[in-house]
Amino acid sequence: MKTTAYNPSPLEVEFANILEGLKDKIGDNLDGHKIIGFEKRADIDNPILKVTLQDQDGDRHVVIIQIIQKPDPMI
Repeated sequence: MKTTAYNPSPLEVEFANILEGLKDKIGDNLDGHKIIGFEKRADIDNPILKVTLQDQDGDRHVVIIQIIQKPDPMI
C-alpha cells in the first residue's frame, strides 16, 4: 500500500497509539524508575511521546520518543 500522507502518516499515528497502550507494560519493565507522566502528540508530523519518569531518589527524568516514517522508496 502506498502512503499518501506523511504529516503525520497513518502508520506513525498507529505506532504512537500502540506505544501509549503499552505504557503500563513498559513501566513494569523499568528497573528503578516508574512512569509518572505520559503525553502523546499524534496529531503532528513525526508524532512525539513524552514520558516522565521518577527514580528511586524522587528525581524526575524525561524521555522523548519521536516516530518517523521514511518515505516509500521510488520504484
